[in-house]
Amino acid sequence: MPPFVHLHVHTQYSLLDGAIRLTDLLETARSHQMPAVAITDHGNMFGALEFYEKCTKAGIKPIVGCEVYLAPKSRFDRQAESGGGNGELDRNYHLLLLARDHEGYKNLMKLVSRAYLEGFYYKPRLDKQLLREFCGGLIGLSACLKGEIASYLLRRQEESARKAALEYAEILGEGNFYLELQANGIPEQAVVNEGLIRLARETGLPLVATNDCHYLRRSDARAHEILLCIQTGKTVLDERRMRFHTDQLYFKSPDEMAREFAHVPEALTNTMAIADRCQLKIELGTYHFPVFSLESDETIEECFARTARDGLDKRLEQLGRHRGALDSSQLQTYEERLRYEVEVIQKVGFAAYFLIVADFINYAKKRGIPVGPGRGSAAGSLVAYAMAITDLDPIEHGLIFERFLNAERISMPDIDVDFCQDRRGEVIDYVQARYGRDQVAQIITFGTLQARGVLRDVGRVLQMPLQL
Repeated sequence: MPPFVHLHVHTQYSLLDGAIRLTDLLETARSHQMPAVAITDHGNMFGALEFYEKCTKAGIKPIVGCEVYLAPKSRFDRQAESGGGNGELDRNYHLLLLARDHEGYKNLMKLVSRAYLEGFYYKPRLDKQLLREFCGGLIGLSACLKGEIASYLLRRQEESARKAALEYAEILGEGNFYLELQANGIPEQAVVNEGLIRLARETGLPLVATNDCHYLRRSDARAHEILLCIQTGKTVLDERRMRFHTDQLYFKSPDEMAREFAHVPEALTNTMAIADRCQLKIELGTYHFPVFSLESDETIEECFARTARDGLDKRLEQLGRHRGALDSSQLQTYEERLRYEVEVIQKVGFAAYFLIVADFINYAKKRGIPVGPGRGSAAGSLVAYAMAITDLDPIEHGLIFERFLNAERISMPDIDVDFCQDRRGEVIDYVQARYGRDQVAQIITFGTLQARGVLRDVGRVLQMPLQL
């Protein structure tokens, strides 16, 4: 096989644009005997960790990256730039970033997060000032026809293209910026490739070959076109719809790429050089809890045990008032259950987690923010009930602790907490202030295309009668 790995790949996490499942991607990379492969979804890193884990299990080196959106000027600007005489407006440019190491991985996450929080205008955008701030550990590629350099070359603005290329090279550091050639069958790309090769000879910047993969096989191009129509709400009969005028954006084999770039073989070997330089290692299976500050000389485990013990005393007092005094057998049941749960929680190292969850729930209740009584497997924990994390007595309702946490099968307990939607922001603000913004994250839920919905959406795109 010729020396080549794919460094520009859009998976299912390029939402309603990429049409490559991660498992299929790795199977195909393995069939082509590629030692490494990259993930570079549009503007996000949603699939990075899943990709890393699956690559590791498959014995393929994971290269984590992102095709970021770059504001023409400042990320804080909320207006487009003139595209230069063709009536189009540039709201953003594309730039491909790959993490060389853990520093690069962290910087890439910071860039993408700041792009969403500070630069969102149609797309999550960063700018060159932000790139300068978080450039460590990153390798940059000039990206597709939407890249800044390619845009200048298409307008015949070669001096602007040269200045932009040298600026990226200066920002990212010597040897960390590559001019990206693509073999996608688009006529404009041939013009850009010629310009990039000239630019490489003039500036000494290295070339690299990619294919901007959006689907696995050439035969998937039609399905990808329909996927884009679902994304944009258009039909295949709409001539103005977003589309790629090619069926070449697939995961080409090393032999195919070698034929495309036989005139610039260094662009192929540079893919392997980049893969060799990317040595990202992500620590998996280790829990990193925020610091729960203590006011006394107690340890976390001692504070946890005392809090649970005091909480149970209060709960038993409440039960005595509402249900009558508990007999010695009933009290023993509560005592033994609490002792057992505390021992298990301390053994698996989750004492701090319970203290933290109890802390922000207590904060909400003190400020009159409605909190749900508890749901899911956490309702089976007497410790959670004692610490006022839940309000359901698991012994009264016959709920089992082991469904929530099992000492023989250690996994992070999942406590679902419901807050009033109008005031949940106050709780989030408190948690960030108490434990640090870098210790708090909000999670995402992905909606997937299911069979019935897909049939309806595809039928609409193809303008088929709904009755069919």
